[in-house]
Amino acid sequence: MNRFAVLAVFLAALLAAAPLAAQQPQSQPRRTQSPVQSAPPGAGFARPLPRLDTSPNAADEYDACMRRAESEPDQAYEDAISWARTRGGAEPALHCAATALFHGGHYRPAAEAFTDLANRFRDKRTLLRASLVSQAGRAWLAAEEPDQAMAAFNTAIDISPGTATFRIDRAEAQAADGKFWEAIDDLNRAIDLDRNRGDAYALRAAAYRQVDATDLAMEDAENAVKLAPKLPEAWLERGILKRLKGDKNGARRDWREVLLLEPDGEAAETARANIERMELGLDPPPPPPKKKPR
Repeated sequence: MNRFAVLAVFLAALLAAAPLAAQQPQSQPRRTQSPVQSAPPGAGFARPLPRLDTSPNAADEYDACMRRAESEPDQAYEDAISWARTRGGAEPALHCAATALFHGGHYRPAAEAFTDLANRFRDKRTLLRASLVSQAGRAWLAAEEPDQAMAAFNTAIDISPGTATFRIDRAEAQAADGKFWEAIDDLNRAIDLDRNRGDAYALRAAAYRQVDATDLAMEDAENAVKLAPKLPEAWLERGILKRLKGDKNGARRDWREVLLLEPDGEAAETARANIERMELGLDPPPPPPKKKPR
């Protein structure tokens, strides 16, 4: 699972924590991939949410809470609320609570919680505020609310136009909405800003595939695997492109690599379904080669 860089921003002080509702909302259903030959871009990269940096005396509790937010989101949510209300956890506690909501599948409440936290820094055009807004956007995207996600990513880019991550996030929202050329434009800019982002190449490969630019897509997929060999989506996309070119063995190898890297993730679900369909002969044949002009 690829990691965002930890935010190099320290909270100046721990402010009084605003109360959150103790009752957790009902879970929203998680998105699943349809068992089709190719997964659309915008389906979601397995990116964990970045963390806040905090004061040394709260760092251990914050780190423990954030670890539980991914593995035990319900317990982490309760712990974060208790920390905020009784021990002055402030922003770190509220961020952990929002992250726990996200990992627990409560995407809309998570988006609202990230937005509320970002609003504490409304008067500051900082990477911290932009990152919180972008996290809200990722929650809106998971909630299948692309318009809300786009608005959040637009704000993050306005605050920090030179951050490649926010361009990648907005491209994912555009791809999810079928706006593949717009996604490619954002990914071009992201790659200009940081040529080592394998996730940007993987997503651009998927977008190029959707507009039938398969040669460019394969070039990007190769770069994605080279730069981010532990990113399941990179191998998934290269396998899809190999299958479209008729290379069944190569596709199978790439999809098996997805299963080894992250056997329970969304990319693995798609890879597993693709292998099954290919073995059963359910895949359509790859398109014929384009005729060369005379």
